[in-house]
Amino acid sequence: MAEEACWYVVHTYSGYENKVATNLETLVENRRLHDLIQEIKIPTEIVPEIKDGVKREVERKLFPGYVLVKMVMTDDSWYVVRNTRGVTGFVGPSSKPVPLTEEEVAALGVETREAAIDYKVGENVEVTSGPLEGFIGVVEAIDMDAQKVKVKVSMFGRETAAELELVQVKPL
Repeated sequence: MAEEACWYVVHTYSGYENKVATNLETLVENRRLHDLIQEIKIPTEIVPEIKDGVKREVERKLFPGYVLVKMVMTDDSWYVVRNTRGVTGFVGPSSKPVPLTEEEVAALGVETREAAIDYKVGENVEVTSGPLEGFIGVVEAIDMDAQKVKVKVSMFGRETAAELELVQVKPL
C-alpha cells in the first residue's frame, strides 16, 4: 500500500464521541477495513472532582465533539467515516480533510512512540533542553513506560535529582 496512515480529526455531535468510536470500530470489523482505518481514539484526561464533599477521579474528554482516527485516506475510507452515524465531518476544508502533523500528534500524545535511547543507568549524559540545559548528570533510573529518565545533576556543589523526558538528554 503506497499511502501511509495519518491521524485525522473527525467532528461529531456533542456527547456522541464514544458512540461514533464504537460504530466506526464495528464498521471496520464488519467490512474488514483494518488496513484503511487503523486506530480510533478519544483523548481523555483524569481530573479530580469534588461532588457532595467526596473527592474522586473522573475521566474527562480533552476535546468534546471530536474523535481522532488513524487512517489511509481513500474514497472508501472517507465515505465510511463521513457516513458513520453521529459524524458531522472531518476537520479541514470540505473538499479534503487535513491530517495532523507529526508535531500535533506528538503534542496530543496520541501515539506512544518508543524512544530509542543510547545511554544506560550509571552513564553520564548532557541535558539538551529545559531549565537544566547544558548541565551534565548521571543517569539514576530509566522509566520506558512513562518515557522519563531520572538524572542526578551536580550544581552549585550539590547533587540535585531531576526527572526529565527521555529526549531531553543525550549521552556524552
